[in-house]
Amino acid sequence: MPELELPGGRLHFHAWGPRDGPLTICIPGLTSNCRAFEVIGERLAADGHHVVALDLRGRGHSETTPPGSYGWPAHARDVLAVAHLMGRDEPVDVMGHSMGAFVGMQAAADAPEAVRRLVLVDAAGRPEAAALGPIGQSVERLGALHESAAAFFAAVRAAGVVEPWGPIWERAYRHELIEDADSVRSRTSREAVMEDLEHGSARDPRELWARLRCPALLIRAARPLGDSGGFVLGAADRDAFAATVPGAEAIEVEANHYGVIADAATAEAIAGFLT
Repeated sequence: MPELELPGGRLHFHAWGPRDGPLTICIPGLTSNCRAFEVIGERLAADGHHVVALDLRGRGHSETTPPGSYGWPAHARDVLAVAHLMGRDEPVDVMGHSMGAFVGMQAAADAPEAVRRLVLVDAAGRPEAAALGPIGQSVERLGALHESAAAFFAAVRAAGVVEPWGPIWERAYRHELIEDADSVRSRTSREAVMEDLEHGSARDPRELWARLRCPALLIRAARPLGDSGGFVLGAADRDAFAATVPGAEAIEVEANHYGVIADAATAEAIAGFLT
């Protein structure tokens, strides 16, 4: 299992593409994991990029570190340490989805010399209030017991936000499962996720915009999150980001907050931007 020993703990990762290709580090969302970047990783690998998607600390197969060791700055330090451990002296590309976008902005703001290009997938400002319910539901599944993997997948699908459902999502969710003799549960730490959620609720990600120096691509999901009618990235924040950050561009993809990360149009846009 590919892992990296960082100053802050042990991180699992999944990689696509040639090891000597330009490095792109991918950061998943609040409760997500490295396998969510499968479509993007395979597309960039076809262009010769070396794509490394992380399980953030406390998620998937990465180490669950002690309380007080989470939050965007801590994850950003992990991202920058990954680039260093992989022997990259030149700036690398950084991509984040959902909360991972906030971590990506934090990394680019804290170490502008280390980030060549920044990709933000459906997050840049505060989520709309209507979208908070589905976000909370994704946290509620952590620690819940199910009788089988099939029952776990059925519960995720029943929430109606991971759409369209397909093999990529089954692989992504299976990646985080612990299957005991009579039950199945997510291995992702609820405590780690809650600490990051509390950190984010006290931050305004828009405060990072003025500190961004590299070219940035912002991709917005054009469909609301489930039946909530809400967006994680509102149209107003999309427009404000593009107007505020030098060299930024923004596009929309006809998908919701989950579907956008697995959409071929998203992968094509990112490939064009990074090449």
